[in-house]
Amino acid sequence: MTALDVRDLTVAYPQAHGRPFRAVERLSFSLRAGRTLALVGESGSGKSSVLKALSRLVRPAEGSILLDGREGVRGREYRRAVQMVFQDPFASLNPSHTVDHHLRRPLLATGRARRGAEADEAVAALLRQVNLTPAADVARKRPHELSGGQRQRVAIARALAPEPAVLLADEPVSMLDVSIRLEILNLLDRLKRERDLALLYVTHDLATARHFSSEIMVMYRGEVVERGPSDEVILDPRHPYTRLLAAAAPRTGASREEVREARRVRLESRARRDAERREVVVGEGCRFRPRCPFAMDSCARRPPEVQVAPPPDGDGGTGHRALCWLYADPAAAAGALPAAGAAAAVPPHRAAP
Repeated sequence: MTALDVRDLTVAYPQAHGRPFRAVERLSFSLRAGRTLALVGESGSGKSSVLKALSRLVRPAEGSILLDGREGVRGREYRRAVQMVFQDPFASLNPSHTVDHHLRRPLLATGRARRGAEADEAVAALLRQVNLTPAADVARKRPHELSGGQRQRVAIARALAPEPAVLLADEPVSMLDVSIRLEILNLLDRLKRERDLALLYVTHDLATARHFSSEIMVMYRGEVVERGPSDEVILDPRHPYTRLLAAAAPRTGASREEVREARRVRLESRARRDAERREVVVGEGCRFRPRCPFAMDSCARRPPEVQVAPPPDGDGGTGHRALCWLYADPAAAAGALPAAGAAAAVPPHRAAP
């Protein structure tokens, strides 16, 4: 069942001089109940703008967002059905209020519980669902009395209070200690299955994107340049940009030299990205061509069209697609990418780029 349909979403921000900056360009995808879709990309790719549009923090310039097949759902109903878990659990919780207040307020506001004993039990049930026990002790505490992982669990519980159909997770573990990130991700995965949630997981960590999602979309400068089943996108990336992301991810247990080299690649990539924003005009060919090692004449003439990205054995695709002219000519793609899987495979436990 499709919980949220996004069709031709465009997000634009006004600028003091010139045309509005289009942070997201004609993006379409669906979030389905009980499944996780990962949205991956480096800083500045447009991931946060997608989340802001879906959570109605910004108004899209174009396109439509359908909740259960309906467009124009009223604000209160929409916000009850679409909840968000923010990146920083401390900033997203009011330090002046107790955990009980943070959870009780959405329960009462959405009519999920009545005041008194019913609300008390609902708050305790939410805390138990996110493994915060004893619930009565945790409910009396304020955010500064909790660890980072506990605060994020409270934030997740608050998002679950209205019983949403869609959960938007904005890099929910990037501000947490490495030792507890897996626990939070496993918690989100369990809650997704138990509550049949449609989950959008926004991250720059390729390893967790593969492990916790069934499908991955890779964004670059407001466009999805590659999408498909998680294992295929991560283990056999077909777009040159996805390959660069995979190559920049250091392995767990990597040597000091490998980590240093990965950092150098990231810094160079950031410098090139900043330079290309000044040099490349949107609409003039492929946005990735200044950084692409396989750029062709056709890349400068017109924007690429979505192409099926066949696996190296040529047996046909499984929904794996790339926004790249290489795949308009399968022979050219085979010549340019002779060992796609071997060159950019990312082991399941690589660290984030």
